[in-house]
Amino acid sequence: MDTRESKTAQEEYEHLKEVRMPEDFEHLEPDEEQPEAKRPAKGWHWLVLGVAIATGLFLVYRLVSALWL
Repeated sequence: MDTRESKTAQEEYEHLKEVRMPEDFEHLEPDEEQPEAKRPAKGWHWLVLGVAIATGLFLVYRLVSALWL
């Protein structure tokens, strides 16, 4: 992140050009300055799915064990 107070004339021009340019919603692409937006998820969905299945099995076990008593 740029923490400088003032910009050069060229930097100011580039900034205004980026701000005024309408966003292209038909051809969405990740921002070049955000490499994390280009990377796919690394397995978090499998972790969430595993935790959800484990929780469901635990709840079924507790329900069945409570009915047997």
